[in-house]
Order: sequence, then C-alpha cells, then structure tokens
Amino acid sequence: MTAVFLASGPHPAAATEAVLSAPGASDELRQALEASALTLEAARAPDASAQDIFAAARADYARLVGVLYARGYYGPEVHVSLDGREAADLSPLSVPARIGRVEIRVAPGRPFAFSQALIEPLAPGTELPDGFAPGKPAEAATVRAAAKAGVDGWRAAGHAKAKVAGQSLIADHPDATLAARLRLAPGPAIRFGDLVIAPGSGVREDRLRTIAGLPMGEPFDPDALDRSAERLRRTGAFRSVRLTEAETLGPGNSMDIGLEVVDQKKRRAGAGVEFSSLEGATVSGFWMHRNLMGGAERLRFDFEIAGIGGQDDGGEDLSLSARFDRPAVIDADTGLYLLGAVEDLDEPDYTETNARAGGGLTRIFSPHLKGEAGVLLRYADVSDDLGDRKMTHLTFPVSLTWDRRDDPLDAHKGFYLDGSVTPLLAVGGAAESGALIKADGRIYQQLGSRLVLAGRAQIGSVVGAASDGVPPALLFFSGGGGTVRGQPYQSLAVDLPNGDRIGGRSFIGLSGEARVGVTRAIQMVAFYDAGFVGPDSWVSDGDWQSGAGLGLRYDTGIGPIRFDVAAPVDGDTGDGVQFYIGIGQAF
Repeated sequence: MTAVFLASGPHPAAATEAVLSAPGASDELRQALEASALTLEAARAPDASAQDIFAAARADYARLVGVLYARGYYGPEVHVSLDGREAADLSPLSVPARIGRVEIRVAPGRPFAFSQALIEPLAPGTELPDGFAPGKPAEAATVRAAAKAGVDGWRAAGHAKAKVAGQSLIADHPDATLAARLRLAPGPAIRFGDLVIAPGSGVREDRLRTIAGLPMGEPFDPDALDRSAERLRRTGAFRSVRLTEAETLGPGNSMDIGLEVVDQKKRRAGAGVEFSSLEGATVSGFWMHRNLMGGAERLRFDFEIAGIGGQDDGGEDLSLSARFDRPAVIDADTGLYLLGAVEDLDEPDYTETNARAGGGLTRIFSPHLKGEAGVLLRYADVSDDLGDRKMTHLTFPVSLTWDRRDDPLDAHKGFYLDGSVTPLLAVGGAAESGALIKADGRIYQQLGSRLVLAGRAQIGSVVGAASDGVPPALLFFSGGGGTVRGQPYQSLAVDLPNGDRIGGRSFIGLSGEARVGVTRAIQMVAFYDAGFVGPDSWVSDGDWQSGAGLGLRYDTGIGPIRFDVAAPVDGDTGDGVQFYIGIGQAF
C-alpha cells in the first residue's frame, strides 16, 4: 500500500510528491508510520520550502525508527530520498532550490519477541504488564511500562525516590529476540515532611494545610499526595494546584512537599433558560463568591422563575436560595454547609409558600462517593383541594451520591446513583411526622462509536404521614420534563372521590433513550418515558402514564443543547405534541 500526498512548493507551478512504502507492514503499522512522518506533512504544506522538506526528511530517520522500536521491530531499514538522493547523505549547503519528489522506504524486518524479561528487585504486590514476559512481542513501550510499574510499586511501598538504576537490552537479530533486564534502585523508605507553601494565594496558609490534609510524619504514599491535590481542587477556589516532591531528603529520610496554587477569580455568575410548549419558560441564574473569608469558603445565591407564559392551570414559580460551604471543618474530607431558601409555588393543583433554613455536614468518601447530613427547619403555607393550612417540620435530610459517569453533562458510559432519606418531625400547625424517601438511578452504555443507550429509574415515597400532613411540594406528580415528556406538566396525580386532585405518596419514573451520533456535534435521540403516582406510601393502587418522542442534541463543547418533541402514548392525562428546549441531556 502506498500513500501519496501532493503539496505546492515555493513556486505555484511546482509540486512536491511524497510517497511512503512499507512492504509487508500491517495496516496499523503503516498508518503509524504515515502519521509520524514529518516529510509527508511538509509536502502537504503550501508554503513549505526545500529546506523545510529537507529538515523534515533528516528528522524522519529517528522518528520512524522510534515507531518501529515501539512495536518490536529492531532490525528495520529506513531510507528517505529527495529526488533520488538519500537525505542523510546530503549536506545542508547542497540542498536544491526545489524538491519534486520525496520517497520514504521502510523495511520493518521481523518482529522481535522477548527471550528474557527480567526486572528486579520488585516491591511486594507489584503488577507488571502482561506483555512483559518471554515469548511476548518485545515492544519498547512494554519495556517502558514495566519500568514504570516497577518504580510505581516501590513508590506505593513508601520509597518515593525509587528509580531505574540500569538496563540491558540485547537484540539477537538472527533469532529476532530481545533480552531485557532492568535493575531498580528502591532507595530508602521515606516519610512525609513539611508542606512548603509558595506565596501568592488569597487562602490563608493554615487553611491550605488543613484542606490538603497531608499526613506529615507518616510513610510516603502517592495516593495520599493525589488525595491532597484533589481536596484543594474540589473547593473550587483554585484555577490550578501543583504538589511537588523535594529533590533532597531531610532528617530521618523525610521529604518536604511543595504546594503552588493559582486562585480562581473570586466572583462568578451564570444563567440558563429552558422552554416547554406547555410549561412555558424557566429562567435560572446564580452568583457565587469564592474564598469569602480567606479559608476557601464559598457563598452561592441561586434564583429560578419557572412557568413563564405556561399554558397549564398554574402560574409562575419563584425560588431563591443561599448556601455557604466551608471545607475541612472536622477533618480534610468533612465540610460544613449552611442553607436558606424561600419558594412561592403556583402549581396546577396547589399553591405553597415555604421557607427553610439550617445546615449540616458534607463528606467526601472517595472521588466518586459523597454524602450529606443536616438539620433544616421547614415552614409551609399551603392551599390545595384538601384546604388551607400551615405546617412546620423539623427535617433531617441524609443523602448519598455515587457518580461513576465519564461526563456528568453528556455521559457515554458509567452510572449514577443518588438516594436520600428525610425524617420529618412535626413541630406546629397541621404537620404530621413521617419520612420522605427518594432514589434516582441512571446507567449509560456505549455501543460502538456512535450509539449510547441511557436508562433512568426514579422512586419516591412518603411514609408515616398522611397526604394532608406534609406540604404538597413533598408529594409526587408526574408529567412534563423531568418525569414523562409528552404528557402535560403534573397531569398525573391522585384523584379523590369528589373530583379533587392531590399529590401522591408514592412515585415511579422510568426513562430510556437511544442516542445516535450523526456528526461529531449532532446527536439524534429516541426516548420513552413512563410515570406512576399512587395514594399510598408503597406502590399499590395508582395510575400510569407514558410518552415517547424524538430529540436533537447539539454539542457546544461545554454541554449539549437539547430539543425534544414528544406525544402521549398511554394514559388519559393529555393529548397533542409537546416540545422541550434546554441545556444538557435530559438525564
């Protein structure tokens, strides 16, 4: 197979032809050679001079040999000729003014296999690459991977200065084998020294130390170093975080760690908008202040106006909330939050004005698992088909989130699980004690390069309290974006004998999507949603509804713009076609 590229030379009438041939090479190897050959790239450039092509040709000898060595070919021949003359034999002073043809000829030779693959000493538990063994392809990349695994094994055992002390790579060309012997120098067992902080951050040094949580005085652990960096990053106070290991050791084989951070801008604002043909527009925004008191604290205000111009029986919903977060209050992974929020809800089946205030603790268990626990006082003034009433609850929300998605805004694989239990203690008015339980699970599977299957299941239950003993905003409705697209907003509820409607005490939501990439930026989506609302705490009597439709996604680089068109499939809660516009995937 031959690759040919034409490019204009310095003069418009001239053309440089570049040809690469590699008889006997696999398609994968040939493609790697073509991608690495600078001469082919220079030949494509319309403004490349003969000197440019000559320089690229001289550099290609080492580059192409490197590609071959990386794949286990240790006896190759590489020739690069310029108008029939070997580039390596040309003097830079004798390069012609114009080069008409470049020919690269590669004879890979036989692929080599390991006759010996030895690395020692190894730390207990070190796992070497499977390919680093006698009889396996002797790829240079495998040797490098084995060396890195050996060094990493010693570092994980507390030997931070472990390194490759020597290597012997002997190629036997008649047998096409490579004997690889690597010798490691573990160095001494090391303990963490001091955290040496570079000046320049607006966050106080004592807070930087507390947030990083570096275990000073304890044995070196590279994972502990990574956790310290991640703790600093997740505060959101820094644009960059860099931890470096000192070159020289201190007393008792201690090693200082250098910390350099670059602060984010203190203030940030943002806004978003979504639109549904029936529900109307939703406008939201936030304003955030980072490093409020010099300890990497964060204060954030959020507002939302929903139902603007909606065609359902409800009006506009207004909400405003403020949240203060302070990291590392008990230990490096436990933070404090304070929350205050007010809402004025004008929904099709009820109106509610509520306020809540309180605080709690946040806990990061791992990069993918986090939780919250708090105490909030909640007051609500409600009016629905059960009458007008006021109620006050002391709530104890506890939540846990396990997020293994590859991209939260546009997941292609992984899963997401979120569960919460909120005990409700009646304090005053018509309130009743009970508990609110919610769970949300999502899973994503990529098939091939263009198809992503996504599924979602939601459940909810109010236990212990009657429907009139908790605010309607804590009960369940189905229909509209977020539950069942194609059905009118909150169209499925619990029907009372006298024709009145209230929210349910149990809920199930099911959604499935098939997302097909049309281009790199455009996706077509087919989806089906179903929802159940029942009057009891657990699924028993109740009604189902469903909807289905098609959608379009346009990737903006920071998340897709979503456009969905849906219609009812089952249930008697609505008819006609609805459409939805927003930012991000539906789930």
